[in-house]
Amino acid sequence: MVRHAFPSRGQGVSLDKISSKIVCPTTARECPLASELEQLREKCRILEDLSYVDALTGIYNFRYMQRALDMEMERTRRSRLPTSLVMADLDYFKRINDEFGHEEGNEALAHIGRVLHEGVRVIDIPCRYGGEEFALILPSTSLVQASKIAERLRIAISSSPVVLRGRRVTITASFGVASFSHFDDWTVGEFLRKADNFLYHAKSSGRNRVWVQEISPVLPDTGVTREEKDILLAPSEAGDK
Repeated sequence: MVRHAFPSRGQGVSLDKISSKIVCPTTARECPLASELEQLREKCRILEDLSYVDALTGIYNFRYMQRALDMEMERTRRSRLPTSLVMADLDYFKRINDEFGHEEGNEALAHIGRVLHEGVRVIDIPCRYGGEEFALILPSTSLVQASKIAERLRIAISSSPVVLRGRRVTITASFGVASFSHFDDWTVGEFLRKADNFLYHAKSSGRNRVWVQEISPVLPDTGVTREEKDILLAPSEAGDK
């Protein structure tokens, strides 16, 4: 997994700053403790990484998602390159828990985590939002590009059955897509709510589809053609599952 660094906040001090202040207590030119200190630093880095990874799915957790999204929104304000956000929720997932049990349900979630991790680009940030809901942060990605990524992932999930108790079980997911530009004055929470609202529309309109934010006509030309806008404003034609 590619690690996406973000600036320290609050009263915390980064590991790099701590390690740069270490001075050999023996004042020797070649410190006999150097090897132990380097091993300690490496263990600290590993623990820091683990604190941001969801143990079940192997992708980033909610805590990391909030901080990474804040960082990417700030990057958008500086670079004027959009950040897109995809929210995904597994359809009728309660049925899997009811029929197979929670342990198999966890197997299914781990399977979806692998599908998402393998289906995104190196720069993308796949996260588990909570329960059977996931979030994908797409840096420097337009709404059109994000909708294509969401549709590709929708197909990848529905075409990758998970084996539970010897049975191949097909899982589908609904997606909501929103995009943040440097014109927008949203908080992280507002951005999440917007994408989650489009996810709600995808669920309520039949599930197993992608619902995308409407492109505002008041924004400057985004290079999006009329045909692309028509595609974005219509939900995917997937059947109910």
